[in-house]
Amino acid sequence: MAEAAPQHATGDQAGFPFDNTYARLPERFFTKLDPTPVQAPRLLLLNEELARELNLDPAFLRSEAGAQVLGGNTIPEGAEPLAMAYAGHQFGGWVPQLGDGRAILLGEVVDRDGGRRDIQLKGSGPTPYSRMGDGRAALGPVLREYIVSEAMAAFGIPTTRSLAVVTTGEAVFRERALPGGILTRVARSHIRVGTFQFFAARRDTDALRLLADHVIERHYPELRQAENPYSALLDAVVGRQAALIAAWMSVGFIHGVMNTDNMSVAGDTIDYGPCAFMDTYHPGTVYSSIDHGGRYAYGNQPGIAHWNLACLAQCLLPLIDDSEEKALAIAQEVINTFPDRYRAAHTERFAAKIGLETVREGDVDLIDGLLTAMEEGKADFTLTFRRLSDLTRRRGEDAAVRALFEEPGAFDAWAATWRARLAEEKRDDAARQAAMRSVNPAYIPRNHQVEAALNAAVESGDVAPLHDLRAVLQTPFVTQPGQERYEAPPMPEEEVKATFCGT
Repeated sequence: MAEAAPQHATGDQAGFPFDNTYARLPERFFTKLDPTPVQAPRLLLLNEELARELNLDPAFLRSEAGAQVLGGNTIPEGAEPLAMAYAGHQFGGWVPQLGDGRAILLGEVVDRDGGRRDIQLKGSGPTPYSRMGDGRAALGPVLREYIVSEAMAAFGIPTTRSLAVVTTGEAVFRERALPGGILTRVARSHIRVGTFQFFAARRDTDALRLLADHVIERHYPELRQAENPYSALLDAVVGRQAALIAAWMSVGFIHGVMNTDNMSVAGDTIDYGPCAFMDTYHPGTVYSSIDHGGRYAYGNQPGIAHWNLACLAQCLLPLIDDSEEKALAIAQEVINTFPDRYRAAHTERFAAKIGLETVREGDVDLIDGLLTAMEEGKADFTLTFRRLSDLTRRRGEDAAVRALFEEPGAFDAWAATWRARLAEEKRDDAARQAAMRSVNPAYIPRNHQVEAALNAAVESGDVAPLHDLRAVLQTPFVTQPGQERYEAPPMPEEEVKATFCGT
């Protein structure tokens, strides 16, 4: 049986150099509580490179004592465990109280570059925000988050990170009994749009100001001296989100649950649930089993981000100006910049993907023309851009790309226009090809490969496929001889059409 309460380590036993700030905020921001111990925590995956970034000792984390910490059975010295309070719009519907229902923030550490990082245990037991849930996580979704979040980091896209996965020795019950797991998640912070909504809904302006000041100090210290730091904060978050969503779109990523409580004010990708990467390109692609109306489809993500940011702006109005009319005008002006900032970030990303060093008039039409041809030709998103990276300005060598299109005529017409545009660039073919390969991954976490690796680990305890997939995804832009199977899209019988949240 699991112990009634976790043990508290002393001295250097647990090896976590905590330096906490969120726990210094008033208690209405969170509930302090310890993780619920588990029967038999066992380390399954450890991100040693990330451990070293966090000034943690991988050897300790691999030890039995380390597994006890990562499983929530031992509380390291200096930790101040808490579950954060927040609210949110979920699929457009307002929920006034959400919060960490299955996660405990142990505390914060300062990494080797001087950055502050949260250490959180996800799947660590019930909290006051669990809404009658068990507070646990099944091993499969925990492993999915580890694989996908670390792939996003390898792509260079801002994201939470995964330090470790432990199995718990206990079953969790969803549609059936499944092995339990706990993810140690690392983030620049876990503060969300929904955190601001929690206090705005309660008209707690003092808490809003404390929270905004905390976010500025932690994530945007350059704004401390701004004439209006709170409108400047909104502007900075809008900018980071515009860049983030453009980055998602550039690799075919579909978050699946872009609720306001899943939008980080730090500009990171957070809360990997039924997320997935597109195989065949179509802007209406949805994988999430709970997104019945396609609200969070691939092509809808920019608009949803804009909507979520408007929710943040509404929260900040009392801080921006005492006059509601003036505050609204200032906030609206900032929010209205999102479409142009997103389009600029999207154009920059996709121009690089098709090999353009500079952006000129007409390039947006060139980008859109390729995407339209891909949609009509049912071409694979990742392979199209990767194989395009191999082409030169000479005609007659397009067979590998043309083979991806059911009807390649539209691609042929586009390719002629593309080559004419490349002729205006100064770079030679070799330099351009190298630049394109650096932004067009050869490998993504394809849904069928992720599911196969997870099934092997969960159903038979075979983690070799998981380690193989993880190794390939660590260098996604480098062609790896012998790993061609990880480039391939699914066969019809392998296609994964739905992904699941796991809560």
